Amino acid sequence: MALALTSAPASAQDTGDTRAQQPAMGEQVPDAGDDVRPPQPPSDVTLPEVEPVIPDNEFETLVPPLDAEDDPELDKPLETIEAFERRLAEQQSDAEPSEGQAPPLATPALSDEDATEEIGDAPVRDTELVAPLPPLDQFEVTPVEFAKDAADQEQVEVAYKVDVEGLATADKESDTDMKGEFNSLSALKKGDGKAANAAMIRARLNEDQQLLQTILESEGWFSPEIRGRIVPSRDESNKELTARLSVTPGKRYVFSDIVIDADPTEPPDLIKDNLALEVGQPIIAERVQGAEAQIAVALPENGYPFAEVGDRDILLDRDTGDGVYTLPVKTGPRGRFDGFTTDGDLAFNAEHIRVLSRFKRGELYDSRKVDDLRKALVATNLFKAVSVEPVQTGEPAGNDSEYVTLHVHQEAGPPRTIAGSLGYAAGEGFTAEASWTHRNLFPPEGALIGHAIAGTQQQGAGVTFRRSNAGKRDRTFEVKAEAFHNNYDAYSAYTGRLAARISRDSTPIWQKRYTYAYGVELLATAETDYNAETGDRKRRTYYIAGVNGQLGFDTTDDLLNPTEGYRLTALVQPEATVNKGFNPYVRARIDGSTYFSVSDSLVLAGRVRLGTIQGVGLYDIAPSRRLYAGGGGSVRGYAYQGLGEQAPDGKPIGGRSLNEASVEARYRFGNYGVVAFVDAGQAYRETMPQFSDLRYGVGLGGRFYTNFGPIRLDVATPINRQPGEARINVYVSIGQAF
Repeated sequence: MALALTSAPASAQDTGDTRAQQPAMGEQVPDAGDDVRPPQPPSDVTLPEVEPVIPDNEFETLVPPLDAEDDPELDKPLETIEAFERRLAEQQSDAEPSEGQAPPLATPALSDEDATEEIGDAPVRDTELVAPLPPLDQFEVTPVEFAKDAADQEQVEVAYKVDVEGLATADKESDTDMKGEFNSLSALKKGDGKAANAAMIRARLNEDQQLLQTILESEGWFSPEIRGRIVPSRDESNKELTARLSVTPGKRYVFSDIVIDADPTEPPDLIKDNLALEVGQPIIAERVQGAEAQIAVALPENGYPFAEVGDRDILLDRDTGDGVYTLPVKTGPRGRFDGFTTDGDLAFNAEHIRVLSRFKRGELYDSRKVDDLRKALVATNLFKAVSVEPVQTGEPAGNDSEYVTLHVHQEAGPPRTIAGSLGYAAGEGFTAEASWTHRNLFPPEGALIGHAIAGTQQQGAGVTFRRSNAGKRDRTFEVKAEAFHNNYDAYSAYTGRLAARISRDSTPIWQKRYTYAYGVELLATAETDYNAETGDRKRRTYYIAGVNGQLGFDTTDDLLNPTEGYRLTALVQPEATVNKGFNPYVRARIDGSTYFSVSDSLVLAGRVRLGTIQGVGLYDIAPSRRLYAGGGGSVRGYAYQGLGEQAPDGKPIGGRSLNEASVEARYRFGNYGVVAFVDAGQAYRETMPQFSDLRYGVGLGGRFYTNFGPIRLDVATPINRQPGEARINVYVSIGQAF
C-alpha cells in the first residue's frame, strides 16, 4: 500500500528567510522617510534567550576601530548626486589624455545630451554612435565575403560497403525473402556506398539495425541480437570502410495456445474455422494480420454485420519460445435483412433501391450482397457518391436474430452527358457521332437520349427513351425513333424506324455472363436495288415488320479487351416485307469468339460467324436487310460490304448467307500493343453458307490502351487482290475488333 503525503509551502519565518516580504494587495507601503520599526511582540510574551553566533568581544577584536582622526572624510556628510555629477564633469573636462587614451567628453552633458536626467547615461566616446542616421534610400550595405580554401570547397565523400552476417540462417527457415526485403529498405543500400562522413554511415547503420530487428520480429524472432560496427580496411591504400551488421536470430517463437474471447456464434465454429492460425506455427506478423482480416470479413458474410475484431494479445515466454495468442471479438447480434432507408440528394427513392437488391426481407445478412447492391447503385451512373450501411433495429427476427435496416446515403451527380466519337473505315469513310443524354429525366432511371450521326456514307438522327432496371434488376426497356440516310456501294436508303426492346445487356462496368434481348421493329425504307431484268438500279419502297430475339453467353474477363474465356451469341429475326405482296422470312446469325493468354503480354484470339436468311428470294428482301461481308468488323482488307456476288456495275448485291473467321495475335507492352491478324469470309446468294470461294485479308494493327478500353488502328491488305479492290485498307475505332 502506498501512502501519499502532501505539505504546505513554508513561510519566510518558518524557513529562516530574512528577505523582505511583499505587501499584500491593498496594504499601505511606508515611505522611505517613515520610522519603520519591526513589529514588537506583545508585552505578555517572553522571548527565549538566543546566544549570538559571534560574541561581542570576538567581533570587536577582529574588526579594527574606525577613528575620525585617522580619516577626516569619515565625519563629512555625503554630497548630493547633482554635486557629484558636477564634480565628475569638471574633472573630465580638465584632464589631459595620456598616450593611447581617448579624449574626455567635450562638455559635461550626458552621452545623449540630456542634462536633466537624475542618473546619466554612460559616457559615449565614439562620435559615430551619436551621429544622426542617414536616410533609408541612401543606406548602403556592403556584403562581407569570407575567403575559402580550395580544399574546403571540395566535397569529401567516404566510401563504404555493407556486410550482413548471420541473416541467412533465419532466411532459410522463413517463407519470405528477408535478405531481399532488407536490401530493398536498407538505408545503407540506398546510400550507394557513399556518405559525407563516418557519422552519416553510423546513423545509417543504426537505422538498419532497427530495420533488421523489425524484419526478424515480423517472422517470429522476437529476441535477436544485432550488432553494428564500422570496420576500416586493412589495406592502407584502400580507404573504403565496411558497415557490418552481425545477426544472431535466437529462438523463433511459436503459438503454444490460441484463445478466442467471443460470444457464441451460429454455427459454433464460425470464428475458429476462419482463423488460419494453428498451435505450433511460427508467430508471423503477416499471417496473424491476414487471419484477423479473414475473421473481420467472414462474420459479416455469415450474419454478423456489427462484428468487431479487437486488439490481439500475444504473451511470449522467452525461456521456452512459446506464445499464447488471445483475440477478443465482439460479434454483436445476428442479423437478417429488413427494409431500406435513404437520405441526401436523392436520385430515386427507397422502393427503387429494393428493385436493385438481390435479397429478400428475412434472409440472413450477407455483406457480399450489400457490396453487390452498392455496385449496382454505382452502375446507374447517377451518383457522385453513395454509401450503404447496416443499422440495428432491435426488432426480433426469430432464431436468435434481429432485423437489420440498410441505410443508403445518396449524393446525386450531374444527370446530363454529352458524348461524341469519331471513326474511319475503308469503304465507309469517316463517321462522327454525338449524343445528349439526361439519365434521370423520368425517375427512377428514365433516360432521354438524343443522338445524331454524320459521316461520309451515313447521316441520321433519333431519340431514345430508356428505362434501366425496369421493375427488375438489370432489365432495360427501350423505345427508339430514328431517321437516317445510308449511301453505300450496295444500296442507297432513306429509312424511318420505330423499335421497342427489352434486354439484359453487359456494360463496361457491369459485365454479365448471360444476356438476352427481345423486341419489335417497324421500318419504312426507300432503297436502290439492282434490277436483273433491266440491268440498272431503281429505288423501291419497303415496309418491314418484325420481331427479334437474342441470347448471349460470356465467360470472358473483360468486355472491351478480353484475354481469357469465350463468347457465344445467337440472333433470330422473323420478319415480313410488304412490297407488292407479303413476304415472310427469318434472319438468323451465330457468333462465337475465344481468347487464350499465352503469357502476360501475348493473347491469341479467334472468332467465327455464320448467317442465313430462310424463306424468301434474294430480290424480295430489302437490300439493307441482306447479308454482307467485308469491312472493319467483318473481313479486314476489303471495303465495307465489298464481298459477295457483284452486279455487272461492279457493286455488291448482298446475299442470303455468309461465313467469316478471324485469328489475331495480340502483344501488349505497357499502354501500347501490336496485333497481327488474318481474316477470311464470303457472302453467298444461297440460303446456307457454302464455305467456298473464301477471300482472305492480312494485316497489322496498333493499340493504345486507355482506362475505358483500347483504341484500335488496323491496316490490312487483301490476298489475291481483284480488280477494283484497294491495296491498303485502314480501320480506326474503340475496342478490339472482336
